[in-house]
Order: sequence, then C-alpha cells, then structure tokens
Amino acid sequence: MMKYIRYCILVIGAGIAVMPFLWLLSTSFKGAEELFAYPPAIIPSVIVWENYSGLWNAVPLGIYFINTIVVTIISVVLNVLLSSLAGFALARQHFKYKQTVFYVIVASLLIPKEVIILPLYTIVLKMHLADSLAGVIIPFVVDGMGIFMMRQAFLSIPKEIEEAGIIDGASPFVLWWNVMLPMTKPMMATLTIFTFIASWGDFLWPLVVLKSPEHFTLQVGLSYLMGTFVDNFRYVAAGGILSIIPVVIVFIFMQKYFERGLFAGSGK
Repeated sequence: MMKYIRYCILVIGAGIAVMPFLWLLSTSFKGAEELFAYPPAIIPSVIVWENYSGLWNAVPLGIYFINTIVVTIISVVLNVLLSSLAGFALARQHFKYKQTVFYVIVASLLIPKEVIILPLYTIVLKMHLADSLAGVIIPFVVDGMGIFMMRQAFLSIPKEIEEAGIIDGASPFVLWWNVMLPMTKPMMATLTIFTFIASWGDFLWPLVVLKSPEHFTLQVGLSYLMGTFVDNFRYVAAGGILSIIPVVIVFIFMQKYFERGLFAGSGK
C-alpha cells in the first residue's frame, strides 16, 4: 500500500513540475484568439507554426544562439579543466595552507552571485571587457562548486593508482591528465551539465555586461521580446521553448553519467 502511495506522490510531483513547461509549449502554438480564451485550453484547437517563423524573422535569433553557444562551450570547457586542476591539487598534492585554501573555496559558495555583481562589473570595465562575450565568460570561468566536486572525485580514486603512476615516473601534470582525469568522467559529465545549464540560462550577468544587440545572448535577447511585442506572448513562449531544447538534448546524452557523478566521492 505504501508503495502505491509513494508512486502517487511522485506522479503528482512530476505533474506539478512539468505543468509550466506544458503550458509554455501550448502557448507557443496558440493563435491570437486562443491566447486569452476562458476557460484556457492546454491543447490548442489549431497548431500555429507561424509563431516560430515569426519569432525568427522578428529578432536576430540566429545571432543570439551563436553568441550563447560560444559563451556556453567556452565556459564549460574552461570550468571543467580549471576545476579539475584545482581539485587535483587540493586532493592529491601537499602544500602549505591547503586546508585553509579549501575552506575559503567552500565558503565562497555561501556568497550569492548578486552580491558580487557590482565589483565584478567594475573590474570588467577597467579591463575594457564590457559589452563583449569575453566579459561575460571570464568572471565565472571557474567556481567553488566545480572545484569542490572535482576534489571529491579525485579523493575517491585509490591511492595505489597514484603511487603506481609516480613509480613509473609520471610528473604531477602527466599524473593528472593521463592517469587520474580519465577516471573522473562521471563527475566531469555532471559538472558539464551543471555548467551548461548555468551558462545557457544565465540572464542577470549578461544583461549587466552586454549593451549591443549583436552581442546579446539568447536569454537577454528574448527578454526584449516583451518590449517589442508587448501583447504577443506567443513569440515569448516560442523563444522559451527554443531555449530549453539544447539543455534537454545535453542532459539526455549525458544522463548515464549523471547519477554516478553525483555520488562520486560521497564517502570521503
């Protein structure tokens, strides 16, 4: 009996979680006459594909996608590499104040991103990176969560493997790249998913840094739809659906590593 109750709770929770997405999808296919119809219909009576073609023609969506792809790919690659380097040093290397450095990194997780927006923007201005994709990428190219995750992954690797590499004459860099890093693929996949979602969906920081429309990322560009088409929520919904698709695709292709990565190093 309890098993069925748990299943019912899970089904209800899944329904609540997926309902906003279904409503967004439905709105993106509705015509103008159905948009504010009462009672509202989840399934449109007529599928209006023109909402998507109209959105594409109304704003430079291709440029927004390209900018977002560039920012996301560079952010993912650099965050995974730099986090793995720092995590390897904190897990396997011995140096003075190592624990203090680790505690400072963990403490940085408690600082909300919104708190450091102003000083970061000041730094970006002084570096002449405002209104550029580099200004969006560089300040968040590595974070404490990524370092913490990769440290835990390296700690889960048996010490005998590291010792065997040292006996064979491997330098710390070779040990990291050739021996240890390939064994942390589940955690790297998990960090990739987290970084991809954060970079792809980031809105506040690109909104602060970017001023020129040709530099807008997808989320910033879509935010201007409400200013251009005040009463056309169909275009806004269509843009929202298009922005979700890449995240879903990445998660589907990497989900086999996701659960293993979440629990890697949990015993340390």
